[in-house]
Amino acid sequence: PFMLDSNLANLPRNMIENSMFEEEPDIVDLAKDSTAFPTFPALDPDEVVYEPRSSRLLVRGLGENDMDEDEEDCESSARLLGMSFMNRSSALRSSSSPYTRQAPPSSCSRPSARTMVVCVFVLVIVASVTMALYFLPGCTFTKTGCRKPNKTTPLEPVYPLSTNGELFPWAQLRLPHSIRPLSYDLTLNPDLDSMTFTGHTVIQMSVLHSTKIIVLHSANLNIIKATFKLGDEAARDVTVLEYKPRQQIAVKFPEELKTGQYCVLTLDYSANLSHTYDGFYNSSYIDKAGNKRVLAATQFEPLSARKAFPCFDEPAFKATFLIKISRKPNYMTLSNMPKAKSTPLSNGLMQDEFEKTSVNMSTYLVAFIVANFTPISKNASKTLVSVYSVPEKKEYTDYAMDAASKLLEFYNKFFDIDYPLEKLDLVAIPDFLAGAMENWGLITFRETSLLVGKESSPLEKRVVATIIAHELAHQWFGNMVTMSWWNDLWLNEGFATYMEFMSVQTVFPELDIGNLFLAVRFRAMDKDALNSSHAVSTEVNTSEQVEEMFDSVSYEKGASILLMLNASLPWNQQFTKGIIQYLKQFNGLNTGTDDLWNSLTQVDISTQRQNVSEMMHSWTSQKGFPLVTVSRKGNQVTLMQEHFLLTSDNGTLTSSLWNIPVTYVNDSCSLAPECRQVFTLKTKSGTLKLPGNVKWLKLNYRNTGFYIVHYGDEGWAALIEALSTNVTVLTPEDRASLIHNIFALSRLGRVSFHQVLNVLKYMSKETETSPVTEALLQLNIIYRLLDKRLEHDLAARMKSYILDNFGPLMDKQTWGVEENVSKQELRSALLGMACSLNQDKCIQQAKALFKEYVKSNGTTRIPDDLQQVVFTVAAQSEEDWSTLLGLFSATTYDAEKRKMLRGLASTQNAWHIVWILQAGLKGDIIQTQELPLVINTVCNGFTGYLFAWDFIQENWDRLIEKFSVGSYAMQIIIKSATSQFSTKAHFDQVYGFFSSLKERGSQMRSVQEALETIRLNQRWMDQNLPTLQKWL
Repeated sequence: PFMLDSNLANLPRNMIENSMFEEEPDIVDLAKDSTAFPTFPALDPDEVVYEPRSSRLLVRGLGENDMDEDEEDCESSARLLGMSFMNRSSALRSSSSPYTRQAPPSSCSRPSARTMVVCVFVLVIVASVTMALYFLPGCTFTKTGCRKPNKTTPLEPVYPLSTNGELFPWAQLRLPHSIRPLSYDLTLNPDLDSMTFTGHTVIQMSVLHSTKIIVLHSANLNIIKATFKLGDEAARDVTVLEYKPRQQIAVKFPEELKTGQYCVLTLDYSANLSHTYDGFYNSSYIDKAGNKRVLAATQFEPLSARKAFPCFDEPAFKATFLIKISRKPNYMTLSNMPKAKSTPLSNGLMQDEFEKTSVNMSTYLVAFIVANFTPISKNASKTLVSVYSVPEKKEYTDYAMDAASKLLEFYNKFFDIDYPLEKLDLVAIPDFLAGAMENWGLITFRETSLLVGKESSPLEKRVVATIIAHELAHQWFGNMVTMSWWNDLWLNEGFATYMEFMSVQTVFPELDIGNLFLAVRFRAMDKDALNSSHAVSTEVNTSEQVEEMFDSVSYEKGASILLMLNASLPWNQQFTKGIIQYLKQFNGLNTGTDDLWNSLTQVDISTQRQNVSEMMHSWTSQKGFPLVTVSRKGNQVTLMQEHFLLTSDNGTLTSSLWNIPVTYVNDSCSLAPECRQVFTLKTKSGTLKLPGNVKWLKLNYRNTGFYIVHYGDEGWAALIEALSTNVTVLTPEDRASLIHNIFALSRLGRVSFHQVLNVLKYMSKETETSPVTEALLQLNIIYRLLDKRLEHDLAARMKSYILDNFGPLMDKQTWGVEENVSKQELRSALLGMACSLNQDKCIQQAKALFKEYVKSNGTTRIPDDLQQVVFTVAAQSEEDWSTLLGLFSATTYDAEKRKMLRGLASTQNAWHIVWILQAGLKGDIIQTQELPLVINTVCNGFTGYLFAWDFIQENWDRLIEKFSVGSYAMQIIIKSATSQFSTKAHFDQVYGFFSSLKERGSQMRSVQEALETIRLNQRWMDQNLPTLQKWL
């Protein structure tokens, strides 16, 4: 899917679709990584190793207070091993500091001889037992003592209790692989008046391994009746057991189902339509006549197909689907396949039956909609392409149709495999949390992600084109070939993100997608530099961890390492040929990361055959990325690599190494692609030789590599001198790369802020979009930190610095229509910064444009790239805020409406801030799907950021009810509310709140990221405030 990132309105790729290892450290684990990083209280060792006693006894059918001899043996064994001792003693340690010894008492009585003898005797016994245990041949303590060798499972699985009190026959998150679903026959009867539905599911299955149980998923479904049929036998009623915490149901059999047998499970059930944004959920909108229109739609990725029908809800369980849905005559239905027939029912409803899917699909790709949408359609590349919207917005669908048709044709040719279904529907849903979702043949979108006006600017069209490109790429990467489990989500999302940029660059070069992809790579590095990051391919063991995989590492870092790989392969077509080989070899199947690398290696026909798996393993199996440090003596250059880790101390130093394709140019040839040279750095350090008289060296040509470079004092000085002489001696991407890298090195503590300012001295001559926007973004982060830390004098000086250095370029910007996308991006960034710093010229111009817009009753159009600036300025006045709220309520064009909402949320009026936060949570005037955007915008302002943090704490349970724990929406909310804190007091407050949540969110990776970011902000401020006071 495609998710919307609230931080960067113009970066659609920071939208992770539905809802974007080593075992990931939870907050407890961070203690191992950083002695300086505070942790939640460690778990009691007994709690870690053993089931809670009460649950063990209840499961085994014993009384609450009974303990049999075996239990006592287990308990004694634990004590013998010192577990209880360690726990009790640790609890008695001083809480003041666990690391400092207590001062000895002033006097100490001498122990008696008897005491000494007893102590020695006890020590001898303990030592003897310890040695005996150590030298025993692989003893594992089990229920009946020490009989089993270590090679076997050490403990019997402890089965949980079903809702009816019986033992549930499965004890793992992942389903057993003894049964394979072949096909589903689904009949759904939604009632949009009562907001309920009934279902009838028939699952045809084959037995892969003999078993006495069938385990599958079901969530919030009331199963009324279940029957089972084995082979040619008659169907019989069966009892369904349910274990709600893992959303699993099971059927047990007295006799084994034999390998090779076929069987059928039929389930009748009822349920409520979901009131959140996943499963089979209800939605509504207000039509032009002011009437409320109700509809029902689905969002199943990652774990919500089970909320609509009982199923084997894991990516590897692919099957075919035949779907029937009943509806009122004035509604229409859509599903993955074309409609086969419609049948009148006796109750006055119609039943639509869709063709059986012609491909095997994972459950998360199933989709159906009951609504009254209007389509436009055309045939493109032998496929019927349709774009659906509510009737009032049909006029905004033309561009999506044009983009989808062209991109479908491109992908068919590029992948050398035709899109396999007869039709492709793109549907704009009024209430949709994600940016979009790649359901096979029925792609669903937010209205802002699909609908665009005929007069809209190229910048707005680019948003729509990139999201469509992302979702269409999924029809191959994800749908046709699917990751086996969510640990390799990047195979879906990293590839779709990479193809999104590559395809739009080829099909729509006028949209100038390069600046956007560069900015996306910078932001991915910023996130991946944290200790709380994770490997691209990482272990996933809980539903919350599955949700958390939809982040910038799976999406943007995945895309970035694919770009780096493509740029470094010696044979020009190797990457494309490898992708085609991968898709053809695994069409219809599930894969892991190594399958992709092997395909890319197999097609290499160059003389220096490169093992792609060997190269790329270091980029997918460990978190983070390298810092490459350059040192030069004459013509000899030494490159050193280390982990670029912002939270680095003695507890977190890693020995990570990467296989880095280091690219570089020098002053003799620095712009053209043929200037680029490659040096592979596999070890801690490597040496390369330069030709004579090279003045300077620039590594990471056009920033295609996922690493940061430190040139040392001499290297930076040479680059600064070169830029001050001639800005165009490096490509715009390379100049932006230098700016990003110097700020990153300052955050790491490797360079002073004085050196950052030295690099920025050349900016008065800079006119290209990517270097300017990167510099503004980085300076704005520091300005906002100073502002919110109440360092008003320094914030004022930072404001003056920005206006002095960028003011001339700001003043050159026009306020009329601009067609060039890159110039629109530049203008939007410059004027947005100028007005946010209250530059008088900018404020007056924005106010005049808004006044003219209101006076003309909306007929005078504000250029798309300036709307955000104008609406934000307008919202700072009481009168214009009220006017803007009226315009927001009346506007139907969603892209403009969203900019108005951001303007409203940027107010510094406390009453307005409280109102807009509550309205976003309530969901009537402001859709709840926009609440993450509202919170993010409110937090940017000085008045709003503390209000937002209080709001989140007070409404946490309602938030996680609407946006599930770990979801991308919750990641945005947490980051927005905490990323500008920089004091210990705020750290303690955030830490205290999240530690109190326990299973309601305390273990989220985004919580670790928030705590780490606050500490880093605090550290940077402590280190750099003196420098800022001196140099600003």
